[in-house]
Amino acid sequence: MSERRGRGEGGLYWDEKRQRFIAEVTIGYTPAGKRIVRKGSGKTKTEARAKLKQVMRDHEDGLAIASQTYTVASALEDWLAYGLTGRSANTVEKYGYLVRGHIIPDLGARKLRDLSATEVDRWLAKKAKMLSSSTIRRLHECLNRAVNRAMARDKVKRNVVVLCGIPKGQPGRPSKSLNLDQARALLRAAEDSPLCAYIVISLLMGARTEELRALAWDHVDLEGQNSPPSPPCIHVWRSVRAGGDTKTRKSRRTLALPVRCVDALTRHQREQDQTRERAGASWQNTGLVFTSSVGTALDAANVRRAFRRVAKAAGLEQTNWTPRELRHSFVSLLSDSGMRLEDIAELCGHAGTRVTEAVYRHQLRPMLLSGATAMDEIFAEPDGEEGKEEKA
Repeated sequence: MSERRGRGEGGLYWDEKRQRFIAEVTIGYTPAGKRIVRKGSGKTKTEARAKLKQVMRDHEDGLAIASQTYTVASALEDWLAYGLTGRSANTVEKYGYLVRGHIIPDLGARKLRDLSATEVDRWLAKKAKMLSSSTIRRLHECLNRAVNRAMARDKVKRNVVVLCGIPKGQPGRPSKSLNLDQARALLRAAEDSPLCAYIVISLLMGARTEELRALAWDHVDLEGQNSPPSPPCIHVWRSVRAGGDTKTRKSRRTLALPVRCVDALTRHQREQDQTRERAGASWQNTGLVFTSSVGTALDAANVRRAFRRVAKAAGLEQTNWTPRELRHSFVSLLSDSGMRLEDIAELCGHAGTRVTEAVYRHQLRPMLLSGATAMDEIFAEPDGEEGKEEKA
């Protein structure tokens, strides 16, 4: 007759369904009186006892042990579902695309407790051969935050992702700007497009596409005021971002309208009135300046499709240009004309000149003349002195 096991030693039995030995021990009771059990499984009794010992060591270290079946995919899905509270639907959708399109197919089946830094390093290096550097950074960010969340909930002991460097990926699609001839061709081609006013304002005023899609007629003044005197203008106070706020506080600005923009908006207003009459009861009165044929807000895809048709008509390679590059062109054309960088940054709604110079300005002035001009004035010879020296 076998000797009875002592209190706290637990039990060991064969699970016919799983075809494995199960070692288990009761470590306490919940407030409701339900037993708290920890288990370890293995193909042999020795392996099952060894797994249980590991579980008990972790328990004694103060860790609540997760199920052995908790995977990287489980951690990622949990983060997508509960770790992005307060983020916009577009942001959640973008993170979901990265997670389900790149991380889960490669690492999702791995047990989270078994994930190693070496595996993450190899995975990132493989992705870096196909994806841009910015996408690699976002993939690392998603995995890191998901594992951090799992660690905070005692699903894993440590986050191995923080031990991994971020490799340099492939060069992304560089932003570019239109030169003056291309800009003029685009404006001519836009004359017959429903997107004409949108293109004119974006190119001549540098407003972001997210700001123009949220622009309302209440924030447009096409006549100006006499007292106090002020020119026609638009108030860039809203965007399509979550909550409707602009990108930064500095982005909330009022911009005077060039004459060409006033003409384009005036014509656009008349055309929208005609479109509203044709739509009849199906028209939705959103008050927006740029809308669909039934008055609803335009999304980014609507704008891209219409813009590329105009770009093609202007003789540009349509797949190489996007609406946001009209803002880049605005900055570059002003810079090329000699406007101060500080003034351009203020028009763009930038807090400083760093972003304006590093990201948006693609056509730089060939020379900085102010220093040479000042020194010529400082060290200018008095009238007649140079001639006296030559005679001497």
